[in-house]
Amino acid sequence: MVRRASAGTGQRRKKGAGSDNPGTVQALNRGLGLLAALAQEPQGVLLTDLAKRVGLAASTTHRLLATLEQAGFAELDDMSGLWRVGVRTVSVGSAFLRGRDFVALARPLMRGLTDASGETSNMAIRRDDAAVYISQVESSAMVRAFSKLGDRVPLTCSGVGLALLTMESEDDISALLHRTGLPSFTPKSIDTPAKLREVLALGRSRGYVIDDEAHALGMRCVAAPFFDVHGETVAAVSISGPTARLTENRALELGSVVARTAREITDRIGGRPPEGFGVD
Repeated sequence: MVRRASAGTGQRRKKGAGSDNPGTVQALNRGLGLLAALAQEPQGVLLTDLAKRVGLAASTTHRLLATLEQAGFAELDDMSGLWRVGVRTVSVGSAFLRGRDFVALARPLMRGLTDASGETSNMAIRRDDAAVYISQVESSAMVRAFSKLGDRVPLTCSGVGLALLTMESEDDISALLHRTGLPSFTPKSIDTPAKLREVLALGRSRGYVIDDEAHALGMRCVAAPFFDVHGETVAAVSISGPTARLTENRALELGSVVARTAREITDRIGGRPPEGFGVD
C-alpha cells in the first residue's frame, strides 16, 4: 500500500501510473500510464520490468495489461514474453493526426528556432520529386535567406530535400536517381550517387543534414525531418542563412537545435522517430 506523507513533512508523493487524483478513476489512470510506458518500448518490455517502471505490483500490472490486450491496445509475444502496444493504438493515433494541423502546431517551435538561431526557418513537404515550402518564419537580419511559399526545390541539392530523403529506402533512392538524376545548381551540388548516399547516411546518424551551398552559393541550410505515428516522414524543418553568418562550425552547432525542434514537432503531432534515426 502506498502511504501519503504525513502533514508537515514537506514531502510529496511521486506521481506515476498508480497515482490517485481527486475526480479521476484510478484504474483508468493506471491503464493509461501503462499504455504510455509501453509506447516508449517499441521492441517490447517484460511485465516485471514494466511493473517496476510504473510503480505497480506485478499482479496489478498483469490484470491491467490483460484488459488492454482484450481491447486491442496491448499485445503479448508468447515466445519472448514481451508486451507491446497493440494494433488498436494505430486507429486512435491516426484519428488524433487527422484532427491536427501540423503546420499550426509547429509554428511556435519554428519561431523559437528562428529566435535561437537568428536565421530564417522553413518547413517543406515532399511532392513527387521535389520539396515544396509550406511555412516560413523570417529572420529579422538585414541579409537573410528567403524562399516563397510554394517554391519547389530539388530533393538532392537542398537542405529540406535531403532531410526528406534521409529515411527513404535504397530502392526508392535508386528510383529517384533514375527519374531525376542529380540536378546541379552550384559547383558544390551533390554530383554522384555515392556522395548522396554518404550525406543521407550521415543525416540519419546525426538527425539532421547540412546543405553547404549546394543549392545557392553563399547560403547554408541545416534541416531535419519530423515523423508521424508510424515513423514515416511528414515534412522537414530547416534554418537557412548566409555563409558569412552561418559558418561551417555554427551550422554544426545549430544542427542539434534544428534536430531537437524536429523532435519536438514529432512529439507534438503524436509521432515517433524511426529506429536508428539520430543515434549519434
